[in-house]
Amino acid sequence: MNRRTLLLGLGAAALAGAPPTQGAAPPAHPLDASWQAWKSLCLSQDGRVVDGFQNAASHSEGQGYGLAMAAMLDDRPAFDAILDWTQRNLAIRDDALMAWRWQPDATPQVQDRNNASDGDLFLAWGLAIAATRQQRPELTERAGAIARDLLRLCTAPHPGDDGRLLFLPAAAGFRSDARVVVNPSYYMPRAMRELAQATGTPQLAQLADDGVRLIDGLAGAGLVPDWVAFGPAGQVPPPSGFSQNAGYESIRVPLFALWSGEAASPAVRGFAQAAGEAPPGGPYPVVLVPDSRAVIESSTHAGYGAVAALAACAAAGSGPGGVGSAMRPFAKDQPYYPATLHMMALLAQVSHYPTCVPL
Repeated sequence: MNRRTLLLGLGAAALAGAPPTQGAAPPAHPLDASWQAWKSLCLSQDGRVVDGFQNAASHSEGQGYGLAMAAMLDDRPAFDAILDWTQRNLAIRDDALMAWRWQPDATPQVQDRNNASDGDLFLAWGLAIAATRQQRPELTERAGAIARDLLRLCTAPHPGDDGRLLFLPAAAGFRSDARVVVNPSYYMPRAMRELAQATGTPQLAQLADDGVRLIDGLAGAGLVPDWVAFGPAGQVPPPSGFSQNAGYESIRVPLFALWSGEAASPAVRGFAQAAGEAPPGGPYPVVLVPDSRAVIESSTHAGYGAVAALAACAAAGSGPGGVGSAMRPFAKDQPYYPATLHMMALLAQVSHYPTCVPL
């Protein structure tokens, strides 16, 4: 389940097929060209979001991200293709959640039926968005089923605080009598709140509020780590093998705060300050020590820089943030993960920070 660490040292693989080309966002949409470029990099004709750095595997994370973005950009052919592939290949559990990974060269192609809660969250959010924008109320029922199973199977009481809930990374494998393991980047406050309203599951909104409190507390001690754990006495180290750095996982924490309109989040401000210490134009820091902010690993992929640039611009002022940002337009020369971060940063900018346009 520690998927992002698998990015290191894995070779890229060719994408299968070509992306859907009809019914994309209207030409006037400011992100139409970026969306078309993202699809050419990451989306196959049959609706599979392909992660080349993970041996061309697909996972519920990518399918959920792709579905939500297609819904926001009113690309119904892409939305339907992504949903169809996901239902045929990952909807194989006894509940409404998705199996987390599909491997093209494995038999069977799903080796582990455990889910990934972030993928399910984004999938349900995409369904709820499309239900309204495409006038398809039946999609709300599917989104509600996922939301209810996330609450039933993927939440746990905080062992050190009876009044708070924790969002589990999956239904199995992340809680024991000694500790509950949490990935802070699985919290997406806007998705949780909008899904709660759309599906009549107010506990999801509570989960979002509890997640913001948790992340604010972690950010008070430095950058938010990739993985944390909590026991009855408070925060404890996560299991061996789970990154305690601020790296590939945790870069989504400031991104999702920004996308939720929370530019004043301590996680955003801390990340903006740490990333701002890097030379202009990259390489961009992607793995840092949380307390010292020492850079362990950098990348030249523009998607990582896009998150940093938007954080710096949004945190520079109140309201919609500063004027202009160092965020580059969408770049085609990057693999699935930074390309997707880049697309999300552009969506967050359009949604909440109109003055932070890429320069």
